Amino acid sequence: MKVLVAYASKRGSTAEIAAAVAEAIRAAGLEADCVESGEVKALEPYDAVVIGSAVYAKRWRGEARHFLRKHSKELAALPFWIFSSGPVGDPEEDNESWMEPRKVVARAEELGARGHVVFGGAMPKEPQGFVEKAMVRNTPEELRDRRDWDEIRAWAEGVAREVAAAGS
Repeated sequence: MKVLVAYASKRGSTAEIAAAVAEAIRAAGLEADCVESGEVKALEPYDAVVIGSAVYAKRWRGEARHFLRKHSKELAALPFWIFSSGPVGDPEEDNESWMEPRKVVARAEELGARGHVVFGGAMPKEPQGFVEKAMVRNTPEELRDRRDWDEIRAWAEGVAREVAAAGS
């Protein structure tokens, strides 16, 4: 069984999550390719797909939304999962409506997505521009990276179990 892990990442945090997902799937005994969503031409020869994107202001990155549109017929015929990444800073100040790309989730559910999860994100290590620099400066260091690697691996292991069960 072969799984595609496609992702859209602005500053690398989501790419690192996608790599961890692919590694956990490989560790479970399946094949997995981790590819930027804009680089994917077709979903053949994959048996399952995971799509992930950074979320900014309630929206997935454009290349991830394009991936979902471009491959919608193929996705409808395959088991697939989606993940979003993004919340950083104080969890007490999380605004659920800003983390959840509702239109993307609704479209993925229409196509038969098996699940969706939101993982914490990370601020850039080398912020660029006024907004990024201000965000980093105004966020305590311990809240700049909210990725929970155990949670990410556990979710990916669950995906791998479902894919393996479907293939047996």
